[in-house]
Amino acid sequence: MTGRGDRPGRMMRVAVVDYGSGNLASASRALAVAAERAGLAAEVLVTADPETVAGADRIVLPGQGAFADCAAGLAAVAGMHQAILRATEAGTPFLGICVGMQLMAQRGLEHRITPGFGWIAGEIAAMDPPGLRLPQMGWNALDFRPGAHPLLDGLAPGDHAYFVHSYALRGADPADVIATTDYGGTVVAMVARGRRAGTQFHVEKSQEVGLRILGNFLRWEA
Repeated sequence: MTGRGDRPGRMMRVAVVDYGSGNLASASRALAVAAERAGLAAEVLVTADPETVAGADRIVLPGQGAFADCAAGLAAVAGMHQAILRATEAGTPFLGICVGMQLMAQRGLEHRITPGFGWIAGEIAAMDPPGLRLPQMGWNALDFRPGAHPLLDGLAPGDHAYFVHSYALRGADPADVIATTDYGGTVVAMVARGRRAGTQFHVEKSQEVGLRILGNFLRWEA
């Protein structure tokens, strides 16, 4: 299947959802660099307009802070939740970053029980790494099976990504987990189901590894 943004002579439109949370400037810059490196003509739009999101060729949902706050911020943008649902149900590739990935789960337990999109099994719960500080902050190695998913193309197990979080996905369906890391135990680092994927780490801050993943996302045709 060929994405709308991949047709000859047409620029790919990448919507970075602005709902008051996330490193919007960093994410948009990283996507622009990744597109250039991949040789793709792409327009990266930071937008709070549901129609722009609904018509995009790729959707990126950044997020930082608490699950409940991010869910409330997204709900406060009239029509945005439904626009994301409609577009992804129609097959538009989606990438959630940090809390953006967490919102893909069934629910979050931070502060209170808050429903997520429900695209992947499991809930976002407090981490409890024995003898280690929270938040998990810094560079951690990714563990995955080479060839497990197109978003990991060009990477090798042991490559590092940049994490900042105190909550993580638990109760996941193993089929949805494409990469993990270790922080006092196994922590889900990347998930994917259909054309929806997410990174617990800040892909926009993960330098060459992050740019590779973003480039793979822009080329991704699940």
